Amino acid sequence: MKILVTGANGQLGQDVVQLLKGQKKFELFSYNRSELDITNSEAVQEAVVSIKPDWILHCAAYTNVEAAEDEGKELNWRINRDGSKYISKAAASVDANLIYISTDYVFDGIKQENYFPDDEKNPLNQYGAAKLAGEEEILKYCPNAHIIRTSWVFGENGHNFVYTMLNLAKKMDTLKVVDDQYGRPTYAKDLAAFMLHIIENDTPCGIYHFSNDETATWYQFAKIILKDKNINIEPVESHEFKQKAKRPKYSIMSLDKVKSTGFVIPTWSNALLRFMENASKVNR
Repeated sequence: MKILVTGANGQLGQDVVQLLKGQKKFELFSYNRSELDITNSEAVQEAVVSIKPDWILHCAAYTNVEAAEDEGKELNWRINRDGSKYISKAAASVDANLIYISTDYVFDGIKQENYFPDDEKNPLNQYGAAKLAGEEEILKYCPNAHIIRTSWVFGENGHNFVYTMLNLAKKMDTLKVVDDQYGRPTYAKDLAAFMLHIIENDTPCGIYHFSNDETATWYQFAKIILKDKNINIEPVESHEFKQKAKRPKYSIMSLDKVKSTGFVIPTWSNALLRFMENASKVNR
């Protein structure tokens, strides 16, 4: 089975590639941004047609939420919407299965209860809007695609909230962390494992919500990350931080559909323990 991975040098992409490399039944073709510019339709079509993959795992994305509001706005839309369109069209041309990674930021957070895949979308920022447009492009050309919305992703191979907290704890005595935004952290390795689960188990196509189980605020997440550090952590409200991009206050997504496939989702606290063990081996 041939599998093509975009965004192979990203936080999720690296874990996906590492996982698939351990599976001898797959012939893996992985591309980072310098190797395949997904905003170049001709380059995407040429690469996909030459390989004729059975699956395309579309992990490439523009993820700088703040920059997407101004200086990165154009690139955000070129990568997250246009790039997804080109990937989807190319996938359709060779009848490849497609997995696209989206975000909880397609929702506005007003619901105050679990979001289900078919709930109304209303992104509050440019990043969420572009990722939603990417979903629409994917389904336009590949209606049988798998779309996975995820949230608060952390892993050993990227810039993320966990590393930020650990690094700040080395420099500061007190940290102020937002305590009025609710969500679910996602360990990149567990998300990669669910993607493999889809491939191996003939999982029905459609939109899935994936994160680790249990909920938290950023403050609660930070408290567990830094529980062994000598630092004071203070809860604050979102308005106390000046940010260009609005975030949903409540973006907890239902995991029922993923669980119905037979995939066992670890809690984020369990995932964080595994991350800490693995991160200690990574030279930061």
